[in-house]
Amino acid sequence: MNTESVIEFLGAVPLLQRLPGSSLKKIAELVTVKNYEKGQCVIREGEIGEGTYFIWEGEAEVSGSVHSERDARPEFQLQRYDYFADGVIASIQQAELTCLLLPHEHCTLLRPKSMWSADKTPDSCSLVESILHLEPIEVNIFQCITLPDAPKFGKVFGGQFVGQALAAASKTVDCLKIVHSLHAYFLLAGDFNMPILYEVDRVRDGKSFATRRVNAIQKGNVVFALIASFQKEQLGFDHQEVTMPNVPEPEMLLSMEELRERRLIDPRLPRSYRNKVASKDFVPWPIEIRFCEPTTNTSQTKSPPSLRYWFRARGKLSDDRALHRCAAAYASDLLFLQVSLNPHRAKGLKTAHVSLDHSMWFHRPFRADDWILFVITSPAASHCRGFVSGQMFNRKGEHVVSLTQEGLFRKASSNPAAASKL
Repeated sequence: MNTESVIEFLGAVPLLQRLPGSSLKKIAELVTVKNYEKGQCVIREGEIGEGTYFIWEGEAEVSGSVHSERDARPEFQLQRYDYFADGVIASIQQAELTCLLLPHEHCTLLRPKSMWSADKTPDSCSLVESILHLEPIEVNIFQCITLPDAPKFGKVFGGQFVGQALAAASKTVDCLKIVHSLHAYFLLAGDFNMPILYEVDRVRDGKSFATRRVNAIQKGNVVFALIASFQKEQLGFDHQEVTMPNVPEPEMLLSMEELRERRLIDPRLPRSYRNKVASKDFVPWPIEIRFCEPTTNTSQTKSPPSLRYWFRARGKLSDDRALHRCAAAYASDLLFLQVSLNPHRAKGLKTAHVSLDHSMWFHRPFRADDWILFVITSPAASHCRGFVSGQMFNRKGEHVVSLTQEGLFRKASSNPAAASKL
């Protein structure tokens, strides 16, 4: 068996879904094959085994007491993808069996500090990486909270749902497959004061592709749904018709912090707007943004339905490829839908808006902690719905991601008790 097939196998073992991809690859290099003949005992009750065993082929029977009561001696059948180690108060017997054995000295790899990096803890990661950290609580079920420093906007930020749901899906797919497309629906507003459960449905596992469906649940309700497709890297046809627009390099542009300070003293902006900005505490987003065409527009100034800006995750992200796509998914919702409202802004106009659906296609590899250009346009808006499309380019000019989103726009209701914008 080759390393690639071992990685694919280990990626389907529930115990290992919490591990960083780098740890999974390391385990695949360290395991050895153990074959057992019919009737041979793998581990006897009270014996110390050689490490952790993962069943590759065949079945094993667990016999002996798994509880302290000696009269309780249930029997269990272990099959492919099951695992066991010494320390169990039972015997492992079988017919014909093939196991992958991870020796004792390497079993620390099974106790990760972070789901994205074996060398970090969630507290030592960048904020984006910490936001995308999930706690596995059962097979295919993860739990996540909204961190105090995470953007909220009065509810769970839509990009948080997209990024975390994609992270949950990614952790159930072997690390040789990487997401190439996702489609998401925002169903109910999320409560950032309570945990979010992500339930993953392993819809399909093929040789080259895998499909996952994810539901985000709060208070027993599905508040967000995502379906994602994953593909093993393959060489094939390659072309790019779209070209990156000619824009200033990010180092030549103002940060949002610098832009805010300039706007506070810009006499071209209304005094009421400047006073309002000055009175609010500025909390930096986990995503750094630099606008290509800084303007004196406000939220009540009409402007073209387009926007271009550079963005990157703050801090250094771990090298896991899935993490960088999850981070881009998280960042993609920050200023996306609002572009559709640009031509309709007016003094005194207050609106209520909510995202309805969101789609992404990943074309080429990239790092989300390096500068990415986001080019957004809104070709249409009608029937209270705005539509936006976007393209992301790396600094080489390679087209790395395509995106679309539709959202609901209405004049703000005078009834503050309205429970839902839908």
